[in-house]
Amino acid sequence: MRRTPIRWSSNLAERPHLPAMASPLPRPLKQAIAAQVTALFNDRARGEKPVQRRPDGLFGPRSVAWRVHGDVASMMVGGIAGLLMQMLHPAVLAGVWDHSNFRGDMHGRLRRTARFIALTTYGGREEAEAAISRVRGIHARLRGTLPDGTPYAVDDPALLAWVHVTETTSFLDAWIRYAEPRMSAADQDRYFAEMAMMGTALGADPVPRSRAEAQALIRATRPRLRADARTREVAQLVLNQPAPHPLAEPVQRLTMGAAVDLLPGWARTMHGLPDPLLARPLVRAGTFGVAQTLRWAFAR
Repeated sequence: MRRTPIRWSSNLAERPHLPAMASPLPRPLKQAIAAQVTALFNDRARGEKPVQRRPDGLFGPRSVAWRVHGDVASMMVGGIAGLLMQMLHPAVLAGVWDHSNFRGDMHGRLRRTARFIALTTYGGREEAEAAISRVRGIHARLRGTLPDGTPYAVDDPALLAWVHVTETTSFLDAWIRYAEPRMSAADQDRYFAEMAMMGTALGADPVPRSRAEAQALIRATRPRLRADARTREVAQLVLNQPAPHPLAEPVQRLTMGAAVDLLPGWARTMHGLPDPLLARPLVRAGTFGVAQTLRWAFAR
């Protein structure tokens, strides 16, 4: 029997009405957890609020993307794993190194990425297309030179394809591990096919439309990947960034451990990160527990 995945929503988009999960814990605790998580992904100083789920967007309620992108725990794990994969490409790393305030505002960079995903997944078509247009406009202005003198452009379709395939693969793999382990191969392919529209809209080429095509693109790109002192510096800044609140520190450490665990073995080796063999059962069990708690907090 196919397992029905838990459908829920986090701060990434306004949650629908769901039946409340039975729990002895009081409602104020649920509200407090939900409020803390919502604050992580919405810049109150800029007046940001959770994105409203609208059926007239790029995907719609029946899409696999709506299912996958609504799970904040697996999206955080997949997002960090995707970043670690992306920075193994020298030109992608250079774009971050030369044009991003990642050292001083890593959390802000991650929050802006999460909001872009929320807008393009759950927002109306007009606001989704506006968000895509803004990103394309930024990318079109960014140019630079690699340490070896090779010029690069952030809007190079091949670089955008690497960012796209690592991001989508990592999001999907984290979802399967922590939310829907029996997800069908057909639904996995549907996810890549849906997200191909997003990759194409952002200027990526080639864009995978199935799990097999995604794996083939990763294999084809691997000979161009490198890891050096700059790679290690950025990776350590990502993995060791301070938590936004002291109480969130244990959860953040767990998320980072789960992201490293999600990486393919060859990517961990390139980063010089240890294989968390002994810690793996605790990391996965702990992350699953966090995911279940967040689902409970956002359920109605």
